[in-house]
Amino acid sequence: MTELKKAQPFVNGEWLEGNREVIEVKSPYSGEVIGHQVLATMEDTEQALQAAFEAKKEIAAIPAHKRARILKKAAFLLEERKEEFATLISLELGKPLKNTLDEVSRSIETLELSGEEAKRLHGQSMPGDASERGEQAIAVTFRVPVGVIAAITPFNAPLNLVCHKVGPAFAAGNSTILKPAPQTSLIASALLKLLHEAGLPLNAVNMILGGVESGQAIVKDDRVNIISFTGGTVASRNICSIAGMKKVLLELGGNAATIIHDDADLKRAAAMCARTGFSNSGQSCISVQRIYVHQSVVPQFKELLKNEVEKLKVGDPLDPSTDVGTLVNEQAADRIVNWIDLAVKDGAEVVSGGKQNGASVQPTILLNPPKTTNVVCQEVFGPIVSILPYERIEEAISEANDSDFGLQAGIFTNQLDLAYKAAHELAVGGVVINGTSNFRLDHWPYGGVKNSGIGREGPRFAVEDMTESKMIVLQLPV
Repeated sequence: MTELKKAQPFVNGEWLEGNREVIEVKSPYSGEVIGHQVLATMEDTEQALQAAFEAKKEIAAIPAHKRARILKKAAFLLEERKEEFATLISLELGKPLKNTLDEVSRSIETLELSGEEAKRLHGQSMPGDASERGEQAIAVTFRVPVGVIAAITPFNAPLNLVCHKVGPAFAAGNSTILKPAPQTSLIASALLKLLHEAGLPLNAVNMILGGVESGQAIVKDDRVNIISFTGGTVASRNICSIAGMKKVLLELGGNAATIIHDDADLKRAAAMCARTGFSNSGQSCISVQRIYVHQSVVPQFKELLKNEVEKLKVGDPLDPSTDVGTLVNEQAADRIVNWIDLAVKDGAEVVSGGKQNGASVQPTILLNPPKTTNVVCQEVFGPIVSILPYERIEEAISEANDSDFGLQAGIFTNQLDLAYKAAHELAVGGVVINGTSNFRLDHWPYGGVKNSGIGREGPRFAVEDMTESKMIVLQLPV
């Protein structure tokens, strides 16, 4: 029996329990109860908003070197507890241990990078004599914290994506209200406790656990200066409609395309598509979903991909050899299988997989589904990739761009001019040449266009968004 964990709201320096609703947290793989989550009340949410508002001046006054030291100490502590945190994510999410160990490593980097950025809040000096009226003036700019950041995070990378919001927010000198995904509250609670151990002031982060109602209250409130949200388009549109006069940063979904041209290294491309299309059961915004393959190499690529995918081990996420665990819950798996059935009804061929077992779905390859079916035009967020033949590269680029999303894309080719053409013409936030869409380093700018979001993540870029430029002008006597 796993030792039961507890997730609790953290408000005004205290972990809350008392007379509040408590729900069970179950492993999506085994169905075993692994912990309990205490839900915040609306009164708790109001107290968290006021506490964050009252703390903003105190957090802003912490010297940059101290903020940096705290974040780097947190990274050090997380390194020491890497296996403990990875195991907890695997239990709570059904994500394979090999993936969660990688997520913890990335989270360590994200905290370290955030600590470094705390010391890089640079401004500039600007002489006034570019204007006739400014010959006796000089201006200096510098970055100041905006005040209160509302950080709303998803379940699919429940540790690293919290670090990507809380780390830069604190590095920039802001206070934060964190609302983690209800499905992964245990890991969020564990991280906040580790941050406190590293020296994070108790009033720097308030955490609310709960559903839509508490999230909407946070988003609407005028005491919040910036909303930083990672999630789906439906929720993001709701956020934009109620946020009012505040900055909104959105890292949203995708239905990422990867192009395989006729001159590509097909074996390498197939291996990479298999690995990055099904890690975390495809629950990644940049997971390989649409694979546009040149007509002349479709038969060969299809067999290579099938062979690679059928090597993947599906099973217990705590088994170090498992490649594919579960989806976040059985309802998500039901939706995936329904989408597969709809694609087959519309004419797609199942090359491999397609079967469900509880919250788990076999890695699935579909051949030539119509572009109007869900697996092509919507975000799958599950273990499905579709092979879509094309004849000319212009056709592949056009089809890849025919989407409401535009997060990342990949292309495999040995022709530099063709790679350059695709990189410039693909309407996405990032293009990976000789790699799949599913590649991200945490210090790079990450984000998309169209319905894939607004703004860029990565500590350097998030810190810039979470600060404002302030100017001081010195007028000298004539």
